[in-house]
Amino acid sequence: MKLVTAIIEPAKLESAKEALQEAGISRLTVSDVQGFGRQKGHAEIYRGQEYTVTFLRRVKLEVAVDDKEVDAAVRAIVKAARSGREGKIGDGKIFVAPLDDAVRIRTGERGAEAL
Repeated sequence: MKLVTAIIEPAKLESAKEALQEAGISRLTVSDVQGFGRQKGHAEIYRGQEYTVTFLRRVKLEVAVDDKEVDAAVRAIVKAARSGREGKIGDGKIFVAPLDDAVRIRTGERGAEAL
């Protein structure tokens, strides 16, 4: 099992959800997060004063998948979250980490059966 974590732009959330569903992945956790990467924020003007916004709003998707579903999940998120054909800085990142165990609270099932 793997935990696929993606940090994407909030505007891409709905298309990422739909792409995952088309790939046969129907479970998803979403969190609002803030952070910055290479772009290191941006400058804005508020009431005539310029200030730098260093933390940008993003959405974090977490999907626990069986090993055979990892590639499909990553492809679906990349397809949905990339801006245009080439993409742009700020489109996001995807992390894939091993998932040692999962437990379904209702039934006590463990491992892949719990997903």
